[in-house]
Amino acid sequence: MTLPIHLGTALEIIAVFCAALSGGLAAVRKNFDLFGVLVLAWATGLGGGLIRDVLIGATPPVGIADWRLLAAAFGGGLLIFVAHPRLERMRRSVIVLDAGALALFVLVGTTKGLEYDVGFLAAVVVGLLTGIGGGILRDLLTGESPLILQDRQLYAVPAAVGAVATAVAWRADVLNVWVQAAIVLGVFGFRLLSIRLGWALPTTPRRRSGPSGMMGG
Repeated sequence: MTLPIHLGTALEIIAVFCAALSGGLAAVRKNFDLFGVLVLAWATGLGGGLIRDVLIGATPPVGIADWRLLAAAFGGGLLIFVAHPRLERMRRSVIVLDAGALALFVLVGTTKGLEYDVGFLAAVVVGLLTGIGGGILRDLLTGESPLILQDRQLYAVPAAVGAVATAVAWRADVLNVWVQAAIVLGVFGFRLLSIRLGWALPTTPRRRSGPSGMMGG
């Protein structure tokens, strides 16, 4: 079972635009010029898809070959560059858009991996990378530690759950439009709820330092 071409492309365009907004906003906060804003919007919006396509052998990658996706990425960056004073005050809206982009990317990325017959596990991995790859590139290009590594908020976990659910539904041949919508809403809601309720993964307990500066038991 495959996504209809027009539906899959439409979902990816929406996801790219939403992700590009967060990338453009990060560039504005770093005081990048217009070119820098557009580059970061492109990397955030299309970075995950580029990684996915390279891994599954889909060439040329859509991130450099599909003018519709490029237009969505650059359009998001340009919108941020022009309207960022107003959008900066809409931080919650940007968080919501980012969560929506994550959910859509996971569905589209996992499905594309399965369409290329890469296997269950590989499809889950490329679905996860499609969701989080752009954010990692955004943080690296702005000189920040990747948010996914330093922030305890659940980000990759909702993406992984969505990728597994998509692959399972595909294998069961029940990945219809209603199941797709349920997966997208599930990942979206999981991400926002984790922020709202402060859900986090456990970390290694810090040990106290002894008098000599060595870690005490």
